[in-house]
Amino acid sequence: MANILLAEDDENLGFMVQDNLQSLGHEVTWCHNGVEALDAFDHSDFEICVLDVMMPKMDGFELATHVRKKDELVPIIFLTAKSQEEDRLSGFEIGGDDYVTKPFSMKELSYRIDVFLRRNSSGTNVELNKSMGFGASHFDPKNLIYSYKDYHQSLTQMEANLLNLLIINRNELIKRETILETIWGENDYFKGRSLDVFITRLRKYLKQDSSLEIRNHHGVGFSLIILEK
Repeated sequence: MANILLAEDDENLGFMVQDNLQSLGHEVTWCHNGVEALDAFDHSDFEICVLDVMMPKMDGFELATHVRKKDELVPIIFLTAKSQEEDRLSGFEIGGDDYVTKPFSMKELSYRIDVFLRRNSSGTNVELNKSMGFGASHFDPKNLIYSYKDYHQSLTQMEANLLNLLIINRNELIKRETILETIWGENDYFKGRSLDVFITRLRKYLKQDSSLEIRNHHGVGFSLIILEK
């Protein structure tokens, strides 16, 4: 079970989410605005952050930016309104990991949370405590760290899941729908857009190693290529 930070200004929704998650055994700190949530984050250790995008005093995106400066690894799930679909991409760009669209069922939210609580959420049989070498780089799934020589990059859980999937299928094309269903659990338009954001982030990290290339097979999928020197 997890210690969860919930930032939601809607009284009815906040109570429902807190009550349901607590009934599942989670410990939930419910904050009614972004400033209150940031203060709570500064004084406690949380395993998951569930942040409403539209909040008074400090919105979810600004809150997530502060959270990411303090903790690069804690999973962040945004709660977004239907009209904010395009804003989700901004959320991913500042370090968000997933989103749930209002109105949502508690079953959906609890599923999203469970994805992050399972260390082996990539759907593979690879041991996630085993460091993997690829090209001239190394990936430590247990500690969510990508390394190349003296360069070390902490990854979010979703970044690590995606990199893990690419590594074990190195030099092979992985279809977009396979990636989306494996990592996010569903294949839809905005999950596809978020995948592109995560690929961009991984490319930024992996550019340290000239022997690596993430290729885009337009409209089909991606492949992690190990280039021969």
